[in-house]
Amino acid sequence: MALSALDMFSIGLGPSSSHTVGPMRAAATFINDLDPEVLRRTHRAVVELFGSLGATGVGHHSDQAVVLGLAGYDPATIDVEKVDHIINQAKEEQTLLLAGTQRVGFDFYRDVVLHQNKSLPAHPNAMRCAVYDDQGEELAAQVLYSIGGGFVVTEDELNAPLTTERHARHEYTTGEELLAHCRSQDKSIDEIAWENEIEWRNPDEVRERLLEIWHVMQECVHTGLHRTEQMLPGTLLVMRRAPKLYAHLQQLLEEQKASPENVDPLSAMEWVNLYALAVNEENASGGRVVTAPTNGAAGIIPAVMHYFVQFYPEKADDDAIVKFLLTASAIGIIIKSQASISGAEVGCQGEVGSACAMAAAGLSAVLGGTPQQVEHAAEVALEHNLGLTCDPVGGLVQIPCIERNAIASVKAINAARMSNFDDAGEHRVSLDMAVETMRATGADMMDKYKETSRGGLAVTVRMPDC
Repeated sequence: MALSALDMFSIGLGPSSSHTVGPMRAAATFINDLDPEVLRRTHRAVVELFGSLGATGVGHHSDQAVVLGLAGYDPATIDVEKVDHIINQAKEEQTLLLAGTQRVGFDFYRDVVLHQNKSLPAHPNAMRCAVYDDQGEELAAQVLYSIGGGFVVTEDELNAPLTTERHARHEYTTGEELLAHCRSQDKSIDEIAWENEIEWRNPDEVRERLLEIWHVMQECVHTGLHRTEQMLPGTLLVMRRAPKLYAHLQQLLEEQKASPENVDPLSAMEWVNLYALAVNEENASGGRVVTAPTNGAAGIIPAVMHYFVQFYPEKADDDAIVKFLLTASAIGIIIKSQASISGAEVGCQGEVGSACAMAAAGLSAVLGGTPQQVEHAAEVALEHNLGLTCDPVGGLVQIPCIERNAIASVKAINAARMSNFDDAGEHRVSLDMAVETMRATGADMMDKYKETSRGGLAVTVRMPDC
């Protein structure tokens, strides 16, 4: 299997992995790969966004993302606090420093084209980058596709986007193949995933980078809890809830110390909701998040991991964190290999459904689940997200996305606990069956329910008068 855990979890910025991180990476790849002589002769750069990228590009900041990419910035390292300044400067000065070296004239509203009703046939998230000389002659062009989770492929790679030069010690693309490795090697899922990772990287690097992923998740939650802005950016006028809920839960903790008999039996669920809200409010405001496996579903795995750390502190050491992430990534790799993690391809079942399955698997594993129980947890979580549409109101990753992450986080915990209660881990429906169903359901789903903001809540909910 060519995919790594570090492919499934990557550091980026909000609000979308497929519509923000992907286009930014695509534009940066195109401009950075230009022959130096071509770049020197470049007088103008144009990026066209098609399909879902064009339809919801403004709400997802796709238009801004490609500008940042053309300027050579990387989503994992860019200072998110400087994004607005960079974009505003490009608009006001009407120039752009391509790849950080070549100054060209740039008209934001002319040179970033969002096609509202035009798609390319190969994929709903397509973009075309081109550069021109001072006579208007095209010097170079490339069509790229953002296929979900921040992954970007060329036209040639589109039909085989997972093919790389990497070779895994344990090849698997299905749940049954993964479980077969566990049985034959007498190893856990995370051990199988670990042995694949160290085929490609030094063991210390793998561990360090996974723990860095967890650190960024923690920082994202912390930032979301302590925001002072009352409202999220955008036209929906959505209020931030995480800071207020955090203050409320902190007060309850103090009250419970004085009166332990008054402990709310469902308080754990409130904390899970809090962590998911904090992450997804950060994502909605363009903050630093971990794509897990997408930005639209970025709150689920961090929320479940924070639940684990808070309520199982005796188990929650660095080894457990690595185990959680490796197990979750193995499930994500299966889903991406056999179906999709892209809302533009299969609806939100591919984003929130995948993240829910990954989180359930990770939690099952760190709570002592066998490989069969872990696979069962992932199946239960995915099965009960089947058919979920992607219908962001106003093209913003706010309604229903933020609450949907909170609900799915609780669902993931429930799936893990249910599966671990079954000693044998046996079940009638396999993860592979659920993934196959998700793929078929996505194929049957009308395009208006796939991240276009042309169906579902996106048309039912009235936009506020601004």
